[in-house]
Amino acid sequence: MAHTSEELVEMHRAVEAAHAQAESLRAQYGPPGTRPWSARQSQTYETAWRAWRDLARDMQAAVTAYANDHGEGRQDVESRVKKAAGRPG
Repeated sequence: MAHTSEELVEMHRAVEAAHAQAESLRAQYGPPGTRPWSARQSQTYETAWRAWRDLARDMQAAVTAYANDHGEGRQDVESRVKKAAGRPG
């Protein structure tokens, strides 16, 4: 799993976008405990949540592999990726 630092930044941005989508749906639908969601709403949210989770998992694995391949600390790489993506480490 050879990735460049630029690819890691793009992966991070994709994770952030997927997270924002899941949060947007939750805000739009309201907390499920106060007003039941329709089956379609539940499915849409679940799909968005799974996409976020899967992208985050893949990014974490890529960051770990990159750090190992380059002899760097994983946290250092992740911090640098977040900063390059426009988010403080």
